[in-house]
Amino acid sequence: MSLQVKSKENCRWDIVSLGEIMIRFDPGPRRIWTTRSFDVCEGGGEYDVSRGLKRCFGLDAAHVTAFADNPVGRLLQDLIYQGGVDQTYTKWFEYDGIGRKVRNGLNFVERGFGVRAPLGCSDRGHTAASQLKAGDFDWEEIFGKHGARWFHTGGIFCALSESTPDLAIEAMTAARKHGAVVSYDLNYRESLWKAIGGTKRAQEVNRRVAPLVDVMIGNEEDFSASLGFEVPGIDEHILKIESEAFKKMIEAVLKEFPFKVVATTLRKAKTSTVNDWSAICYADGRFYESKRYEDLEIYDRVGGGDSFASGLIYGFLTGQGPQWAVDCGVAHGALAMTTPGDTTMATLKEVTQLMRGAGARIAR
Repeated sequence: MSLQVKSKENCRWDIVSLGEIMIRFDPGPRRIWTTRSFDVCEGGGEYDVSRGLKRCFGLDAAHVTAFADNPVGRLLQDLIYQGGVDQTYTKWFEYDGIGRKVRNGLNFVERGFGVRAPLGCSDRGHTAASQLKAGDFDWEEIFGKHGARWFHTGGIFCALSESTPDLAIEAMTAARKHGAVVSYDLNYRESLWKAIGGTKRAQEVNRRVAPLVDVMIGNEEDFSASLGFEVPGIDEHILKIESEAFKKMIEAVLKEFPFKVVATTLRKAKTSTVNDWSAICYADGRFYESKRYEDLEIYDRVGGGDSFASGLIYGFLTGQGPQWAVDCGVAHGALAMTTPGDTTMATLKEVTQLMRGAGARIAR
C-alpha cells in the first residue's frame, strides 16, 4: 500500500516528534579529557528530525519532551528557540536542587579526525525525559484538535526507561487514529541498552513498536540489533553494507512487518573525515537508490542520519515521490555533516543545488 499523507488543511503542524533533547558539549579539535573549553548546542535523535524540517525546509514542527526546570533546562529552551521548533508540549519537572530525582541530559562528543574515531560520553541518568510515561500528554488534543500530518519518534527515546516505550506507543496509536504518518528511527545505541538487557531487550521493545510504524528508518546495525534481522556480507570494521544485501534483508523484514517505506543510509567510513555516503529506500513495492557521494569530507558526522531522515520525510510530505525523497535525504545529510553540531545548518537552496550536482565553487 502506498504512503498516504494528509494535506496541511486543518493541521497545525506538518510534523510532531517525541524524544529527549540534551546539551551537547563539543571540545573542538581537542579530546574530552584534555580540553579546557566546550562549544554547546542542543541535540537529540528525534528532535533533530523536526528541527531540520523547520530550519532547513520551512515546515511547521513541534516537539514533545521534558526538562528539569533549572538554568540548564532553560538553556536548552533558548537553544530550541533558535531552531524554531514549537515547544508547546514541553513538560517541566520541578528541580530538587542537585539532580537527585530529576535532571537534564549532557552529551560530550568528539568529532574524530582521520584514523581517530568519533567518541561520545553521555551523562543522562534520571533525566526528565526518561521519566515521561503514558498519560503525560493529551494526544487527542495534539492529533485530533490541532492536527499533524506526520509523527516521528525512535529507538533512543524508547531505550531511556521502562515507561518511555509505553508513551511512544500511546502517541503512535493516537497519530494513526487521526491519519498521521508514523515514522520511527531504530537508532540503536549499545550504551543505552547494555545495562538493561542488551540486544535482547532492544528487540523486545522495538518489536512491540514496529507494528505501528509506517516508515521505518535505520542502518544495517539498527535492523540487526533492534529487530533481529541478520544482514549478510557486512564488513563490521568499515561499516559497509552492499545495497543488494540490504535489499535481501528488507525483503525478510517486510514478510513480518508491513512497513510502507523502509530507508537506510549506506556509509563506508574510510576514515572519520572521509566517508562514502548514499542511501536506499523501499516504497511502492520497489527499491530506490540515491546518488552515491564518494570520498565525502566530513566535519562532524553526528546528526547526519537524522538530517537524512528529515530530508526523506520532506520529500514525502511535499509529494515528490520516493526517488526524490531519498535523494533529498542523502543531500541534506551530506551537507549537515559539513558543519559542527547535531543539527542542520543547511538551506533548502543548498540541498536542491547539491541534488542537481552543483559543485563547491564559492558563491558571492
